[in-house]
Amino acid sequence: MSWATRRRERNDWRLERKVVLYECSKYIQEFANIPLEARISNPQPDVIPRPSHNISRANISPYALKVLYRLREAGHRACLVGGGVRDLLLGREPKDFDVATDARPEQVYALFRNCRLIGRRFRLAHVQFGREIVEVATFRACGEIGDEGDGQTVERAKDGRILSDNVYGSIEDDAWRRDFTINALYYDIANFAVLDYVGGMADLKTGLIRLIGDPAERYHEDPVRMLRAVRFAAKLGFRLDPATEAPLQRLGHLLEQIPPARLFDEILKLFMGGSAIQTFELLRHYRLFGWLFPATERCLNHQQRHYPKTLLIRVLTNTDQRLAEGKPVQPAFLFAALLWEPFRERLQHLEEDESDANEAHLVAAEAVIQAQIRHTSLPRRYSLPMREIWEMQQRLTCITGKRPLRLLAHPRFRAAYDFLLLRAEADESAGDLAGWWTRLLAQDESGRDRMTQPAAPAKKSKSRRRRKPRSARKDAPAAPPAPEA
Repeated sequence: MSWATRRRERNDWRLERKVVLYECSKYIQEFANIPLEARISNPQPDVIPRPSHNISRANISPYALKVLYRLREAGHRACLVGGGVRDLLLGREPKDFDVATDARPEQVYALFRNCRLIGRRFRLAHVQFGREIVEVATFRACGEIGDEGDGQTVERAKDGRILSDNVYGSIEDDAWRRDFTINALYYDIANFAVLDYVGGMADLKTGLIRLIGDPAERYHEDPVRMLRAVRFAAKLGFRLDPATEAPLQRLGHLLEQIPPARLFDEILKLFMGGSAIQTFELLRHYRLFGWLFPATERCLNHQQRHYPKTLLIRVLTNTDQRLAEGKPVQPAFLFAALLWEPFRERLQHLEEDESDANEAHLVAAEAVIQAQIRHTSLPRRYSLPMREIWEMQQRLTCITGKRPLRLLAHPRFRAAYDFLLLRAEADESAGDLAGWWTRLLAQDESGRDRMTQPAAPAKKSKSRRRRKPRSARKDAPAAPPAPEA
């Protein structure tokens, strides 16, 4: 293909995109002018036809399309929904694709041999294609009584949290029970149109995160929605609707009711989504960070020369950069940074009590981990590498003899060295040590041997015995003769 042809196709694509955005903006403006009460009373969605939006099947996973088409061929209604539709409309690459349908989980299971049913609160079908999983959910309603004689299927805790929610409904019901308006947009495979029941297109255009329904009530139903609101605001660069934002600072305590394992999964999404810095600042602004990492929050509140926060900022910035470059990020490294200051303080207290250094490291690490898992779980596959990163910060201080060369072969050396470099950027006391290891890594084998040789001790000058002058020896009295036997 010639350069002129490529340029012509690119210009055609840009023109088509402008036309699509213009048509889409007209629908959004028309919907934005409709009062919210009128939207609720009118169950009919705002339908954006294919020529007026930018979602193309070429950008949708072929496995998701396969699920959509098979459900439709079986006589069911099937739509893409959630973050996948949102990201496609924003011109982003979706992380995954979720499907909503009027088929029950058992019916989906019967259609796909590679399907398994999961979940207690939400009964879901996972259709697996190699490493890719397409999640299929049945349309749900907010009512308390299931249809077709299923009986009451919504189970609530005393504090209002929803424990089980398998009430099936229509697509309209499903849209109004979702959490945020921008996640309640449906891409209908039947006519390739986008269906908007709650004003999500208008909020996408204005960059607004808005909860569907009463925010305080929705947060009580599922407190994790507070973390999701912060995550979407940081990831998309959107602002929070005032009504959605208002309860955040006073409802953080609800997170104590969430299972630690679920909060651990949410933390990975919060800090490993490419916008860790913005997420961290928003979590602290809305007083949510302290409910996830109380020991770290306590250290941040009495920091010296901004050290703990500076180190966290460095680590989170490094995490975002690695994700942007397509490099892997280890959760153990992230948790080692998030809990480093509580560990350092505990270790300092133990060393002041004249405890053995190795034993102090073990006791301090165990105490910090046990305190943290009461709030968020920390699987052993991450806590053990995290301990090793902490332990090696002490071992890296030994720079003579054979130990430095043996450390280079340690499987956690690179992570520990990277952690030392980030500490050096925030703490001057670690700068010289980090510089020494950087110079060592730049040397060849002979150069490393020279750098790790212990300094030769200074030789003491041997004092020579001063001999007496010969004249003094002559004048000395002779020794008395030995007595005869």
